[in-house]
Amino acid sequence: MRIKKLGAAAAALVLAGSLAACGGGDDEVEVASETDFEAGTTMAEIADRGTVTVGTKFDQPGFGLLGLEDVPEGFDVEVAKIIAGAMGIAEEDIEWVQATSDIREQVVEDGDVDFVVATYTINDERKQRITFAGPYYEAGQQLMVASDNDSIEGPEDIADNPDMKVCSVTGSTPSEQIREYLADDDQLVLFDIYDKCADALSNGQVDIVTTDNVILLGFVSKSEGEFKLVGEQFTEEPYGIGITKGDVEFCEFINETLAENEDAYLAAWDRTAGEVEGTEKPELPEADACA
Repeated sequence: MRIKKLGAAAAALVLAGSLAACGGGDDEVEVASETDFEAGTTMAEIADRGTVTVGTKFDQPGFGLLGLEDVPEGFDVEVAKIIAGAMGIAEEDIEWVQATSDIREQVVEDGDVDFVVATYTINDERKQRITFAGPYYEAGQQLMVASDNDSIEGPEDIADNPDMKVCSVTGSTPSEQIREYLADDDQLVLFDIYDKCADALSNGQVDIVTTDNVILLGFVSKSEGEFKLVGEQFTEEPYGIGITKGDVEFCEFINETLAENEDAYLAAWDRTAGEVEGTEKPELPEADACA
């Protein structure tokens, strides 16, 4: 495993692709044996290079989690493999970079990654800095509390309990969207990764964790009854794949690749996030126009 710093905002952990072949279960992703991309495109550059660098998260059960063998696994990881495979890049030639919420745009802009698949909500603010392919999945924000917490049944109850602390992560859309439900900003606690929010909920430092429901379900499934989800989802979060701003050809290639590999997409869901209790099998959303 190689470790290097990416940007000033946070440490980024880079795993040599050779480690990805050491675990993570059966690889059901097809790898193109021959490719023919127009010269000068991102696809041609990656195919000629023979390797690809992907940003993802390492702390989200079901979507992007660094396993016991230091191999990332989850639905986002499998989606990235489908895209890489269409460019002739096998799993062992993928370099994984940890892309926490606060550095995702930065690693794309700096060219540290070729693309980011990291529970990455498409929104207008982020579109000012990068281009999104997709969406490939649609989630929604929800709340997670301790199992014995009967005071919180939904976001409307947060302001009525001003002594309770709400945890999310810096740079995430949930951390901004929850603010309208707070009694004041002092209720909000921000970390760089959701693992720290889950730990804080476990030891009583915070009372509520908020992010997308599929991420929270992963933590609930690992908690052995310690946590529970409450209320209904109160936002819509379309997940996209972050690429260099204005790279329309690469965006269209990613969208076409996912549409042409829907069976692989659904199989990837079944063996990752689909194994988490409470999740529902998705349909591949219709992709937005690339711009």
